[in-house]
Amino acid sequence: MDEIAQQTEADRLARLRKLSFRAWRRGFKEADIILGNFADDYLPTLTPAQLDIFEVLLEVPDHDLYGWIIERDPTPEEHKSEIMNMLNVYYKKAYTKI
Repeated sequence: MDEIAQQTEADRLARLRKLSFRAWRRGFKEADIILGNFADDYLPTLTPAQLDIFEVLLEVPDHDLYGWIIERDPTPEEHKSEIMNMLNVYYKKAYTKI
């Protein structure tokens, strides 16, 4: 692996660690559990564009994001995405282990 590829991989791994940390430490326990487990299960497989979307979702206030994930509240158009859909499905599937 050349130096540029190594740096790119190191940057990706650092980003995954940062996103995982943020997902697990939201400050709202229910959101921590769902987002943290989702991050552990899916972050390594997401594309850079999907990681961008996940990162934007992590900027949303906890109670809003949690409401969208559990489908208590409708997801605003600007936050509808493949990642939001994955979170909705993940919550339903993973609820039994949470």
